[in-house]
Formats: sequence, structure tokens, C-alpha cells
Amino acid sequence: MSKREDEGCVRNRRTDAGQKADDCVNSDSPVIGAFKVFQRELDTKHDKHERLVKISRDVTIESKRTIFLLHRVTSVPDFENILNDADVKLDGVRQKIGQIAEELRGEDLHQFHRAFTPGIQEYVEAVSFHHFIRHRKLISLEEINARLVFMKEDQTTKGGGEDVCAGPCVLTFQVTPTDYLLGVADLTGELMRMCISSVGNGDMDTPFELSGFLREIHDGFSYIGNTGPYEVSKKLHTLRQSLGKVEDACYALRVRGSEIPKHMLADVFTSRAAHLETDDGIA
Repeated sequence: MSKREDEGCVRNRRTDAGQKADDCVNSDSPVIGAFKVFQRELDTKHDKHERLVKISRDVTIESKRTIFLLHRVTSVPDFENILNDADVKLDGVRQKIGQIAEELRGEDLHQFHRAFTPGIQEYVEAVSFHHFIRHRKLISLEEINARLVFMKEDQTTKGGGEDVCAGPCVLTFQVTPTDYLLGVADLTGELMRMCISSVGNGDMDTPFELSGFLREIHDGFSYIGNTGPYEVSKKLHTLRQSLGKVEDACYALRVRGSEIPKHMLADVFTSRAAHLETDDGIA
């Protein structure tokens, strides 16, 4: 018998053995029934995880668009219209987060946290940037969570033992302290860009205001130090870089502001910021 024929015989014997094993399986067995239940639960969990990832991606995209829109406030005389347009965009983002809250109804939030945390961090960054431009202060975690309360109408009954709302149902989404801190840490980078843009448009007061605000945020993160979540300690280095660039811009304005033409200030600060990144070994 050739080698190929021998392999074919072995394959056939294995196939016959597998078919016999399947024939011997009792579909009414409690063990098989339990595994089928586990299979359905895992499939349901994976499907929910994928839906949350897609919603989080939409939240991230719309939040970034809102941030890009808000950066235009430094180039217009009256930025109230921009803030109103950003309000509309943020309302749309909140509706997306409402979908996350609906998906998490009756579920453990931390079980699916990694699926939607990038979008929530980006939302915190966008809403805190908007809040700072309008009120010149940092929005609190409680204020953010107070906006994430949703009224759902005509809730349908679901099987599987899930909680069901009879009639109108109030859903809430709670941003975790870690997501809030990470979003605020990312906010410092947007404030640094706002500082450079303000100088380029002849605004000499905003950089000094932003410098003081960033120092307060930096002091708050310094109190946390290494006692907080690992991701927060990683963001601290980037936060210090943003603060350093803003302070460098303020120093140049105070010492050399009268020597540099206003239309060249933004280019000077951009080149100095790139030089600072090279010194830190980033470039």
C-alpha cells in the first residue's frame, strides 16, 4: 500500500470514529444542554461587545469633530455661534452614549468597559473643552454624569431574564473616574494648541490664562501621582509637556513679545514647541 493510500485510510478511520462519536452523543443530556446555554451566552456577549465597539467608534469620531470645530473660536470675533453648533454636535454624541447605556442595561459595566472607554474619554475631552471655552473652568465629573440621563419610550420586553421597563424607562450612564481623568489629561493638549492659535491671531491674554489653568490641572494630577490608575500616570508626562510649551510661549511673550511681529509669533512658538519635543527625545 502506498503512503498516500495509507493516509487516506487513516483519514477515513478518523472520520468514521467522529461520526460514531456524534451518533453516541445524547442531545437530551443535561451536560450538552448546559453547554448549549453557555454557547448562547457567549455569542450574546460577543455580539454586544462588537456593537459597543462600533458605537464607541462613532462617539470618538463625532467628539473629534466637535473639538476641531471648537478650535475655530480663536479665529472669529464672536464665537457664540460656534459654541451653539458644538452644543448640537455634543447632543448627538450624548444620544450615541444613550445607545451604550441601553446596551448595558442589566449588565456589568466593567465587563464591557474596554469596548467603549476610548469613545467616553474622547467625549470627556470634547465636553470639557467646550465647558472651558464658555465658562473658563473645568467641568466636574458630577456635571458630566448629570447630562447622561436618558428617557427611553416604549421599551419592549426581552427574554433571558433581563430587566424590563414597563412604559417609559430612565437610563443613566456613569462615566468612571478613570475615564474622566484620562479625558481631562487629553484636554491639556487641546488647550496647548488653543494657546498657539490665540497668539497667532494676536490674542496675548489667553496664553497667560491657559498657563494658570494648566498649572492647576498639573498640580491635581501630581497629587494623584503613582497611586492612581496606570493609564493616568502615563498621561502625566504628556501633560507636563503641554504645560511646558504654554509656559515657554508665555515667557517669550513677556520677554520678547515686543521684538517679534505678531504675524510671526505663531510660527516662532510652533518651532520652539517642536524643539522642546526633540529635546525630550520624542521626535
